[in-house]
Amino acid sequence: MFKIYSSIRKEFLLLVSDKVGLALMFVMPLLLVFIITIIQDSAYKIVNENEIPMLVVNHDQGSGGEKLLDLLATSRLFKIDTLNSLPESALKKELLARGKMIALYIPPNFTSGLESNTGEISHMMMRDMGLETDSSHAVVEKMPVLSFYHDPVLQENYSASVMGVVDSYLGTIEKTMMIDRIYSDMDIASKSIQLSEKMASNRVKINQIVATNSNSVAVPNSTQHNVPAWTIFAMFFMVVSLGSNIVKERINGSFLRLKTMPTSFMLVMLSKMAIYVIVAILQVTLTFSIGVWILPEIGLPKLTIPGNLPAFAAVVFISSMSAVSYALLIGSWAKTQEQANGFGAISIIIFGAIGGILVPAFVMPEYMQFASNFSPLHWCLEGFYILFLKGGSWHELRSVMLFLGVFILICQLCTYIKLRIEKII
Repeated sequence: MFKIYSSIRKEFLLLVSDKVGLALMFVMPLLLVFIITIIQDSAYKIVNENEIPMLVVNHDQGSGGEKLLDLLATSRLFKIDTLNSLPESALKKELLARGKMIALYIPPNFTSGLESNTGEISHMMMRDMGLETDSSHAVVEKMPVLSFYHDPVLQENYSASVMGVVDSYLGTIEKTMMIDRIYSDMDIASKSIQLSEKMASNRVKINQIVATNSNSVAVPNSTQHNVPAWTIFAMFFMVVSLGSNIVKERINGSFLRLKTMPTSFMLVMLSKMAIYVIVAILQVTLTFSIGVWILPEIGLPKLTIPGNLPAFAAVVFISSMSAVSYALLIGSWAKTQEQANGFGAISIIIFGAIGGILVPAFVMPEYMQFASNFSPLHWCLEGFYILFLKGGSWHELRSVMLFLGVFILICQLCTYIKLRIEKII
């Protein structure tokens, strides 16, 4: 027992003496969690919660333009700022000067153009049904064209989504005008309101459901994405501290001196692993506590701890073991501390990039999504996502446990082979 105590105490003293390593393992994840979560939460709210600022110039001489603006306003998707006195030629410059992201120009012939074209369609339908024999009709105006302006920094899919919303409301106005015109030509204009109401009430409803495997539904948010992701990133960054620690002991002969002591060298290695697994668990405890208690105080979503605590503990432990095993592998094969620090840090950044830590894996090209399967950080993150976002159980975690178990085994085996080659064990 005294041997175990002495070995663990030695590793603890080495750890606390490494101020840079401690900063990377504890201060870095806190900064990353705060900064990235705040940035992504702002972007999330712009798209999902906040009203989109829109500058509108309405030159329409009829009522159609106002109807369109009313529909856009009642949708609660847009914060509309009208500037009807502005000419269209100056709209682009005004958009950029006001810092708006999107602008809409409604031309003077918007209402008259729609009425002219709906009247033509109504006459065609009446003639086809034999209800009208007079083939003469007025000259049909060209269909009006709305102009949609957007800031060049706005992503294409985002502007396309806004245009889709505007287009859907245009369709609503066109259908209403069409029904009114047809019923008016048939001298039953009073019944057009009943038909419009019936068509509105008969629309297909869409239920939005979050797909999870439990009855407890945690709505995905920026906190639940970022707190686990950057905690895992910090876990694996212990390679800077543990990896350089092992290299230093190999180079200065500490490992050989330890062999002369009346203890097992494997006990020394197990002590290193135990200390750093505890460090990883403390990282999880610290950052997740920030997510639960601190982030809500600054207006960010609260982190919801999954209800399956045994599975949660298992994911934390196997993620910690993966990070420790990788650090042991780097430390045993690197020839210098510079190699351990440089290669270890760069490899973790690469693993994080392809593993979905820096950029979500689902937005990557297909070949990069395939490459992410070879990143241990991807599988650690997948384990947390299954618990946090999908309400997963042990059954859903089997692939995560299998990959990380194989990864740990390979790292430990390679470490053992290297130490055997150098006759350290």
